[in-house]
Amino acid sequence: MTQREFDIVVYGATGFVGKLTAEYLAKAGGDARIALAGRSIDRLGKVRDTLGPAAQSWPLLQADASSPSTLDAMAARTQVVITTVGPYTRYGMPLVAACAAAGTDYADLTGEAMFVRNSIDLYHKQAADTGARIVHACGFDSIPSDLTVYALYRAARDDGTGELCDTELVVRRFSGAFSGGTIASMLEVLNSASSDPDVRRQLADPYTLSSDRGAEPDLGRQPDLRWRRGRDIAPELNGVWTAGFVMAPYNTRIVRRSNALLDWAYGTRFRYSETMSVGSSLVAPALSVIGTGLGEVTFGLGSRYFRLLPRRLIDRMVPKPGTGPSEAVRERGYYQVETYTTTSTGVRYVATMAQQGDPGYKATSILLGESGLALALDRDKLSDLRGVLTPVSAMGDALLARLPGADVTLETTRLS
Repeated sequence: MTQREFDIVVYGATGFVGKLTAEYLAKAGGDARIALAGRSIDRLGKVRDTLGPAAQSWPLLQADASSPSTLDAMAARTQVVITTVGPYTRYGMPLVAACAAAGTDYADLTGEAMFVRNSIDLYHKQAADTGARIVHACGFDSIPSDLTVYALYRAARDDGTGELCDTELVVRRFSGAFSGGTIASMLEVLNSASSDPDVRRQLADPYTLSSDRGAEPDLGRQPDLRWRRGRDIAPELNGVWTAGFVMAPYNTRIVRRSNALLDWAYGTRFRYSETMSVGSSLVAPALSVIGTGLGEVTFGLGSRYFRLLPRRLIDRMVPKPGTGPSEAVRERGYYQVETYTTTSTGVRYVATMAQQGDPGYKATSILLGESGLALALDRDKLSDLRGVLTPVSAMGDALLARLPGADVTLETTRLS
């Protein structure tokens, strides 16, 4: 790519997570050339005033999803665009188009599977031709999922212990809330599915984001939401019960797309799922069944009948995009995930990833900020792939090297 005016543009910097991402880059961006973009220059200026001395020289760019020419101009001036403007189904595709045309790298926080599928269908080839990396899912959804599996693959590869087979992520510790943007994305998914049987069919396919659906293995039924005893996942979880994890229907497809984009490096018997711990108390078995059942009802009936619900009432009940908790609440949050695998030679590993900060807000803004910095500054560590990618297929090695410096821990252990 020829030299651009900026290394990174943060688009949507006046929104809640956009501002948090800009705050993080002001602290961690070093010498990166950064600009802020959004619909209102005045509001951008007010955000910049809060970011400290390092950001006071950052340029402000007017850009609006309703005016594609402004997005084209923005994409042409920078190496990387970080975008927090969602729901992406409504507002995201014009920016994907602009970045694909300009050969500009792109990172977002989408949790909308059909947005990613449409992005692939419409712009993967063009982005590959222009050299753009369009990287979706660069927050809590889905970097912990994607990166822990990649770490397991690297460990098994380095040890020569075969391919990954049964692999399961367990959310062991979680304190915080899903962001208003994440909830808005989930509602968009339900709304699209309830209006279109073809969307429901695609969302039910575990390989709906695959780069080559016909080449995917037939591993039988792979349910998105299920309850399990911990000991059925790994002996180390004996006594623990798990329930279906609400983001599993999306995260699992991102991980499977990574495997396909990496030419099925994890293996053709790679089976992946996600759950969350509900503890080991006397009521944990009931919580496991009830929690999974509620998830199945939400995604099962919701995907069919969501359009019949009063949208105005729903909008009043859920957090608004662009809003979020106080700094004290964000600081108290945390998460820890453990991803277990058994290889084709019977060797077992676990990858543990943890981060302090509310997963939907502080942790996500750090992961997105580091993704942007990796794309802009660590280009020698990026993969050679271009097009519509996943975090791992675009920058797996760069993230493994970069995230410890952002107080994100990721350790891989070979188990007995």
